[in-house]
Formats: sequence, C-alpha cells, structure tokens
Amino acid sequence: MQQPQHTGSQAHTLSRYAIGYVVRGRKYIYYGDTRYEARAGDMFYLGIGTHYIEEIPDESRSYEQLTLFCSPELLRDLLSDLSLNYRMEFDNNHTCANCGNDLFHIFYPSWGAVTHFFGSLHAYLREDLFGETPAMERIKALELLCLLLANPDCCIRSRLLDDINMASDGFEQIVRRHIFDNMTIEDLAALCNKSLTSFKKEFLRRFHEPPHKWFLRQRLTHSRLLLISTDKSIAAIASECRFTNPSHYIKLFKQAYGQTPAVYRHLLRSEADRKREPLTADHPLPVR
Repeated sequence: MQQPQHTGSQAHTLSRYAIGYVVRGRKYIYYGDTRYEARAGDMFYLGIGTHYIEEIPDESRSYEQLTLFCSPELLRDLLSDLSLNYRMEFDNNHTCANCGNDLFHIFYPSWGAVTHFFGSLHAYLREDLFGETPAMERIKALELLCLLLANPDCCIRSRLLDDINMASDGFEQIVRRHIFDNMTIEDLAALCNKSLTSFKKEFLRRFHEPPHKWFLRQRLTHSRLLLISTDKSIAAIASECRFTNPSHYIKLFKQAYGQTPAVYRHLLRSEADRKREPLTADHPLPVR
C-alpha cells in the first residue's frame, strides 16, 4: 500500500489484526501526547480497535508499507493448522518492556527471513497472484505466522498469542466496538453476558483501569485528533465524541492536556504556520 502525500494523523479503526512491514518512510502511532515511531525495515502489529496513525513519506518518495489483515477466527485456524498438521509447538513465555505494556500496537525490527518474506509478498502483489489464486493469501499468512512463531524473542509473536487468547470470548471486541456509542456499563455487561460486578473486574484485568476512566481517555484522544486534523467546531467535536455537554468536555480536556480545546488547536496551528509545515500531531512530542 502506498500513501502519495503527508496527510497528518488519522484515526483508523480495525476489525482485524494487522501485521505489516514499513518499506519506505516512517510510521507514527499516537497515544495522547506520546508518539511511537517505526522506520523502514521495521515490522508492526496493530490490534483490533482504533489507532491514531501518521505516515511520513521518505523525502520526495511516497510512504509505502505491506500489510496482511487477519481475523481472530482465521488466526486461530492457522495456529491449529500449524499445530495439528505440521506438529509445530509454541508457547508464550517471552516478556519484555516492549511487549509487556498496555499499548494496542507493537513495533519490532525485522530480520532476514521476514524481510525476504515481505519482498516476496511485494512481488506477489505486483503480479496480482492473490486475485488469480485465492488460496495464496492463506498460504502467505501461514508462512508469516510460522516465521513469527519460530522466533521466541519476537514481541509481535508474544502480543499476537496474547490477543488471540483474550479474543476467544469476544470481550475486547465488544468493548472497542462501542467506544463511541451511548451505552451504559450495564448495557456492555449484558452484551458480554456478565454481571456488572464481574464485567468491571474483567475490564480492569484487561485494560488496567476502570471502564469510565478508559472510555473517557479514548474519547478525549479522538477529540484531540479531530481538533488537529479538522475545522469542526468545539461543540461538534464534543458531540461526535459523545460528550453531551460542551462545557463539561472543555473542562475534561483541560484537565487532560493542560489547555482548553480552542487554545490547544490555536497553538498547534500557529506553530505549524510558523514553520510552514503540514499540520500534524507531532509537536512537540517524545518519540519512542
């Protein structure tokens, strides 16, 4: 996939897992005011849910990445195939700071075999082999999964196995699907077939904070992106992010970011104008 120009940060909501490779340029993922960076030659894994992404071209050349998308059902089927038909054994004992966090993505440097894999994937796409041979897509997905599982120190491997285990009951998919819906915690608990008490306990175990705090943070993060990348009014953004009272939204935003939404937008745009650069969400943020 190619991006011909720098368009700033955008929200991308995924209903499938994405495993990809940065061919050219830089890929940023934002969490509030923290930015994570992947460069050419890095792999990335994106979990199901909404990601705030910016893709930067390499000088005069367009940004380019290669990505495979897999549903939880397909990944479980592929894992079963590797285990039953190929007698492949795998565990999930690896832990480190990179994969032991609560983020929805993983960046990881590629190694020789994976780099060659994505090179072959690029050639297959150029020749449109996936369109001519539908089974080829499954074969390539199985090949990539085999390469990842064969490296016990790969953080993408660890996160993928974790997410597959947690996705088996659909809990996280249900939660992420309803971030911007006007649903009560009681409604979500009912959708997950849990009592209110057990829902809150399970939510805390998986997301490491209470439901109200987590949903508030997700909505504020999305509102920040809209402030930066659109000309929508403060009231319209508050409504889109499910804050029924604009004044309350302004108060919550200031508590989270230290400025009102209007001031926050003005400062970023003034700085972008001063530098005569495209408006992005990367000023001035720590890069990890």
